[in-house]
Amino acid sequence: MESISNSGSAIGILSKEGIILATEKKVISKLLDTGAVGCRREKMYKLDDHVACAVAGLTADANILINKARLAAQQYLFTYQESMPVEQLVRRLCDVKQGYTQFGGMRPFGVSFLYAGWDEENGYQLYHSDPSGNYAGWKAHAIGANHQQAQNILNQDYKDDETFGLREAMKLALKVLMKTMDSTSLTSDKVEMSAVKYDAESQQVYFSYVTEEELEPLVSEVNEEGKAKDSTS
Repeated sequence: MESISNSGSAIGILSKEGIILATEKKVISKLLDTGAVGCRREKMYKLDDHVACAVAGLTADANILINKARLAAQQYLFTYQESMPVEQLVRRLCDVKQGYTQFGGMRPFGVSFLYAGWDEENGYQLYHSDPSGNYAGWKAHAIGANHQQAQNILNQDYKDDETFGLREAMKLALKVLMKTMDSTSLTSDKVEMSAVKYDAESQQVYFSYVTEEELEPLVSEVNEEGKAKDSTS
């Protein structure tokens, strides 16, 4: 749990138009090649065409579980010729995590997950699982550093109505990250963000990364709102 609390924040937000996952991107050295495969996407992974996840904690442990999840999803697809239900995939992974808490000589996986996905039965879903194997569904949730502070902001500002779309979810995620990162202003190179959307016309689920260029206007907007709020208070 200590490794999770010390890692960068990760936030998941459910909206009517899709799900947003956002994480803090830590650049530990200016010599780091942020365009390299292992550094470009540090905390977000695609598990299947309809499910993605964000992680907080030991990424080496996360890689093991992500490979297990990908394998389980493909085995289900091969057997039943349809995508694995999101909750079933989450439960399969949590069974593995829980098994590592039962025996001496094995330590639990030091990583928490936020899963974002869509399936025909339940639509958009956001789940959180911890190292013990417990999991729960959420409308908005935060893990990692300062997660309690982030959760308080989400409780205050999250709106469960038709007007709360992807853009509003992205702005809220950036606002939360700005508070948890303890910085006066946010920059797009410090944020990693992705979206899970279902297109009714093509009947396909799309997972896409939000580029720094797409984030820039939203980051500027959030920074301006933060400055305006500070000046009035």
